[in-house]
Amino acid sequence: MAEPAGNAEPVGNAEAVGNTEVADGEVRDTLPQDLDASGIAGPVTFPDNSRRRVPGLLYLGVAAACVLVWASAGDAVLVNNGFLYVAVALAAVGLYCLSAGWRLGVDATDALVEATRRVGFPVGHASASLGWRGLRSRPTWRILVYSAEEPPARRGLVLVDAVDGKVLEHFVEDNPEDWSQYER
Repeated sequence: MAEPAGNAEPVGNAEAVGNTEVADGEVRDTLPQDLDASGIAGPVTFPDNSRRRVPGLLYLGVAAACVLVWASAGDAVLVNNGFLYVAVALAAVGLYCLSAGWRLGVDATDALVEATRRVGFPVGHASASLGWRGLRSRPTWRILVYSAEEPPARRGLVLVDAVDGKVLEHFVEDNPEDWSQYER
């Protein structure tokens, strides 16, 4: 640790940086500007799951090339049955990627509208996240909604299929959170 300049004493676990003292309480972590989402205004667009089809096609293409090399190599030294095993594995992964490449038919706004219809109360604050269910990773919107009162009296969770917009499940309850400390 560098010596403090002049008669200055370090405060707490302060470190000398150049000729200035920085106390632990003054150090703040900050996100780089390109990762800071606080300045974003407007809707957020989720990428479509159908992008999974591109690597699926690439896997199938490499699998076909491996089978071609294996079949045409004869008794070559560097080509063995491993090419065939890799081709089978890549083909399986490629077919899975094609199978799991669902196209999103419902965006977050449409899912929120369906959730509002299902819970049966006017919605104030809401949050949407995209998750996946099942072996084929079918996309599902998870919508958390709070009633419009201040503070919210009810809350609900609604699962909406992101492919066809069907409401899969919903749960509504009185809000158990104590908001009294935030009342004005």
